[in-house]
Amino acid sequence: MKNLNAQPVEIPRLSADAAGRAVALAAETLQIEADALIALQGRLQGEDAEAFTRAVEALLACNGRVVVSGIGKSGHIGRKIAATFASTGTPSFFVHPAEAAHGDLGMVTAQDVFIAISYSGESAELMAIVPIIKRLGVTTITMTGNPASGLAKIADIHLNLHVDKEACPLNLAPTASTTVTLALGDALAVAVLDTRGFRAEDFARSHPGGALGRRLLTHVKDVMRSGDAVPAVTPDTPLTTALLEITKKGIAMTAVVDEQQHILGVFTDGDLRRLMDGARDFSAIRIGDVMHRQPRTIRAEKLAVEAVEMMETYRINQLLVSDEQGRLTGALHIHDLTRAKVI
Repeated sequence: MKNLNAQPVEIPRLSADAAGRAVALAAETLQIEADALIALQGRLQGEDAEAFTRAVEALLACNGRVVVSGIGKSGHIGRKIAATFASTGTPSFFVHPAEAAHGDLGMVTAQDVFIAISYSGESAELMAIVPIIKRLGVTTITMTGNPASGLAKIADIHLNLHVDKEACPLNLAPTASTTVTLALGDALAVAVLDTRGFRAEDFARSHPGGALGRRLLTHVKDVMRSGDAVPAVTPDTPLTTALLEITKKGIAMTAVVDEQQHILGVFTDGDLRRLMDGARDFSAIRIGDVMHRQPRTIRAEKLAVEAVEMMETYRINQLLVSDEQGRLTGALHIHDLTRAKVI
């Protein structure tokens, strides 16, 4: 059991000199990586433009999947690049080069495009499998920091990741080079999705659990109340009976319909408060006499976010849902949209 009385561990403070050095190194790291990205941008707009264009063409022409591979830090970046492709409409997955050499290479087909990532361009694990992949007829793209490396030379398309130096003070730990690799992967994915005409709706289908997915994939019919959960009365219903219907259904309003369920009006808790200001005899009032005629309605097939926009525009908390003939099919309260996380 967790000790609720445990005291928090005291974090030692850096000396003023050490704190200053830490901040200075952080700023220097960001500057080095920013410079590396600017240099990459310059190459893409200059001598590397053709190679980048060919890579985009190869990815667009891919009838299979984009297979990304790399080891160590390049592998971590490769996983993210594969995930970015997959979430933006390009089927993709990551394969570890060592596992590929022991059976996972069977996942790669001639219809795929293979992206091998190695800053040195001499990764033994990749050098062992890329020639085999090429013999399968797979288009290969390599991303290295050395255009004269083994991987660069055997690839169909080579993308240059060169950085002048790493941000690591020892110039050893991959820092600027992994930043450039990640950025170049993003650049490829963005260029491909734009050329392919990938839309926000397509992105939402790959992210149904996310906020955008809920906004673009959730329809009114998915969240509306229907059947007996929808409060409804006829115009000749006494106001007191209508109030019981409002209370029973818990949506702070009732629809007013004819015998064919055509919507004639609506009566809300706001209307009730306005009636109470007049101190009238409720027992003598029919709901048809005090209802709000021609209420705002929405169709069930509309996006739920459109219902949100209507509520915000007209400053209302409820909406009636109707079919093409104006018949009542459901009702929405703003709380329904909140629970569905559309808002």
